[in-house]
Amino acid sequence: MSKKMTREHIVEAADNLFYQQGFEHTSFAHIARAVKISRGNFYYHFKSKDEILDAVIQLRLVNSRAMLEQWQSAGETPTDRIRSFINILLVNRDKIKRYGCPLGTLTTELSKLNHVGQSEANKLFSLFRTWLVRQFEQLGHKDEADTLAMHLLARSQGVATLASAFNDETFIKQEVEQLYQWLSVYIKPKSEH
Repeated sequence: MSKKMTREHIVEAADNLFYQQGFEHTSFAHIARAVKISRGNFYYHFKSKDEILDAVIQLRLVNSRAMLEQWQSAGETPTDRIRSFINILLVNRDKIKRYGCPLGTLTTELSKLNHVGQSEANKLFSLFRTWLVRQFEQLGHKDEADTLAMHLLARSQGVATLASAFNDETFIKQEVEQLYQWLSVYIKPKSEH
């Protein structure tokens, strides 16, 4: 395996372990074991756990941007694109029931640890917030676009947290339907209501 492939494999394994076990509970040994490399080889690529965290956050940013770009090109209307955001709760429901939201769990854990990486991890939420604001602006809700975006982010995080706490798929489906109904109120510009 090339050095680049080994490094990418380490980051992908760390990303998965940070999501499933949490950042604090994942050690170098856990990651090295998942990648099946020696600790010495591991240290060649990363000198500290914080370096791995930075790489994981960058990977999540790249993946999130790609997902948003895909939603942007696939959705004919802002409503279609916002529905893609809501649908992520259904698409990832098995993981969400088990581990919660990967963005929410990481940023919450880093906040509790008062970790320097928290501000970098917050960029993930900012990415979604900015994208959702643009969608609501395109729906004609410029003055309240940020409020609507934050409401949708907060609601989706609440759904993920409670679905994980109760391991309840039915709850996810019900909440997604309610979010669709909530969104339907905002399909027409405010002046047309």
